[in-house]
Amino acid sequence: MAGTVDTYRKVIALTGPLLPLVSFLARLPVAMSQFGSVLLVAQTSGSLAAAGIVGGTLSAGQVVCGPLLGRLADRRGQRPVVLAAAAVNALATGALVTGALAGLGTVPLAALGAVTGASVPLIGPLARARSVALAHRTKADEGVVAAVHSLEGTLDEVSFVIGPALVGLAALVAHPAVALGGAAALVACFGAAYALHPTATVTAGQPPARAGKPRRGRRHGVVYAVRGSLALQGAMFGACQAGIAALTARSGAPGQAGVVYAAMGVASAGVGLALGALPARYGLCLRWRAATCAALVLSVPLLFADSLWSLYAVVTVLGAAYAPHLITAFALTERVVAPARLAESMAFAASSLVAGQAAALAVSGRLAEWYGPAGAFAVAVGAAAACLTIALATRVPATRTHSPAVPAGAPIRTPALPGDAAAYAGR
Repeated sequence: MAGTVDTYRKVIALTGPLLPLVSFLARLPVAMSQFGSVLLVAQTSGSLAAAGIVGGTLSAGQVVCGPLLGRLADRRGQRPVVLAAAAVNALATGALVTGALAGLGTVPLAALGAVTGASVPLIGPLARARSVALAHRTKADEGVVAAVHSLEGTLDEVSFVIGPALVGLAALVAHPAVALGGAAALVACFGAAYALHPTATVTAGQPPARAGKPRRGRRHGVVYAVRGSLALQGAMFGACQAGIAALTARSGAPGQAGVVYAAMGVASAGVGLALGALPARYGLCLRWRAATCAALVLSVPLLFADSLWSLYAVVTVLGAAYAPHLITAFALTERVVAPARLAESMAFAASSLVAGQAAALAVSGRLAEWYGPAGAFAVAVGAAAACLTIALATRVPATRTHSPAVPAGAPIRTPALPGDAAAYAGR
């Protein structure tokens, strides 16, 4: 425990205590927008089909435009890109709320949903890229870099537990419009705060000529393999959502679906936080294969869950396998891509996750209607098996394949120690 605390103290010494908090609050709108848009359109239009279309276009906008925003952040720097995206996203979210309340048709609402998704400011992937750049600037060891990935992964997990819970609470107490209005306010305020934080100077961007073209070979193959693995992880999420919804409805407690899914997220976040203390001798290849193997083994019991309590038990234990896979996948991405393309690659990885989740949710929802909860859960088990296959078949470099970049003109500090936190105090 003491080692874990000391490791994370070093990470906070790099970022300052304010950056993780600001980035967490700026991530919440991402977790709130899709669920909130579905609830809003379903309530205002009375059509679940229309709600699904709007939610789908929102996801599609994020999948298509997320990597483009990441590329812009690599080229122009995070500050201007996040400021612009946050402003557009807040306006688009507000327009979606206004349009839904005014009774607009499905097509214009879907267009607003697409703009909302396309302008998501990608705080999670960009925060990873920024924190890793801070670690490399101080020549921190690989243990600290691994802890950075663990912390960022945990913040993502917690945001995707709290975000939908806030939407559900707002919808229950007031109206889904309140939830989306809150998301617009959060992205406007904390997206801007993240962009203006002093650490943005380490991600000031590089012109295209300096970024160069990615080299082909093993490194290129690893990137594609990781993206495929993350898409399958997203498929597991989508299948679990559909299966949980089906089983809780069959048990006569549909309101428990969100709580069950949250239990999985809490378990995942807890294990992800503990992963930061794992010794560096357990390399990324071993972690990847162990995490995907665990996901397969722990997902099989989903096929036999037939009651609410057995579902709680199986899903909570399964959550322990999710964060290690996500954290390792993003760490592998950071290891094998050039620093000048890190934000774009992180955005591609995040978009792969969203795309897999959206596709699996649509397919497994239909399977749940035909074959019951086990039909949806079978998709999760199949995706886990495919994940393990990719991890076993991919040759992962044993060491970093590039030299970490140091921003031009940036001073090199000595490796961060707990006492160095004062250097970023108040930022």
